[in-house]
Amino acid sequence: MVEAIKLWNEPNNMSHWDFDVDKGWRLFANMAKLAGEAVKAERPNLPRVLGGMSPIDAGFIRNLEGQGVLEHVDVVAIHGFPLDWNHWQLDEWPDRYREIQSIVKHPVWITEVGVSSFGAEEVQEFGLRRSAELLLDLAPRVHWYSLYDLPKAWPATTRHREAEGSSYYRHFYMGLLREDGTPKKALRHFADYTPAMGICQWFHFEDHRLDDTVSWLKKLGVRKLRTGLSWADSFRPGADAWFDRQMKALEDFDVTLTFCFTPEHRGHSPHHTSPPLQAEEFAGFCARMVRRYA
Repeated sequence: MVEAIKLWNEPNNMSHWDFDVDKGWRLFANMAKLAGEAVKAERPNLPRVLGGMSPIDAGFIRNLEGQGVLEHVDVVAIHGFPLDWNHWQLDEWPDRYREIQSIVKHPVWITEVGVSSFGAEEVQEFGLRRSAELLLDLAPRVHWYSLYDLPKAWPATTRHREAEGSSYYRHFYMGLLREDGTPKKALRHFADYTPAMGICQWFHFEDHRLDDTVSWLKKLGVRKLRTGLSWADSFRPGADAWFDRQMKALEDFDVTLTFCFTPEHRGHSPHHTSPPLQAEEFAGFCARMVRRYA
């Protein structure tokens, strides 16, 4: 079941939205408002989630509020990775959460929290347990990122790639399972926190891990799943067949479905982070996916 629709992913992160092209997020604000209206027209009671902030930034939310975006969403989302990428301590999570909670009237969901096993699996093991202690009684939704490590043959979704040094390579160690499907040490604790804690797991086009993911999620007692459908992928041959297969496989979960990624030929620049040339086209994609799956 589709529980909510999420409009974009990390719009204040250069790896997901090019705010050098879109100064002040004016194009993003227009796109988000149009997409929010389109989703509401299809399913008036389906929650619309503003793409999770990373970094957590009260100024960014105030900017979007000033442009009217918050009138077109029902939930605000945040992402945090203090043991890997953020410049704050793990135990600051409650303060970071309450900072955003204090300035919006919306529920605040944590749609990505995670710890890599890049340095040691014991770090991820500790990070999972401490994150659960800090967050599960604080936020109405918490999604752990992620179930699987990113395969080494796939690029991470980040703009600067290897130039980021170890920050880039941490992307490949965020899973509770290794690339080959074998468990890491943290996995043995995850079922202690379900169903309160959900999972965020992205799937690539025709992802070979789909069926195994479903099996693991059920084994772990996961009910809440966040994933996405790529607007860029919708132009591939066989896209609807893949989307249908993916959504059929996930129908037993409460899914927060993220729509993002600009097709190269529909952006101001040929990159998935580019603002679209016509924001109405993204809104149309959102409406079509809601009609088809929600």
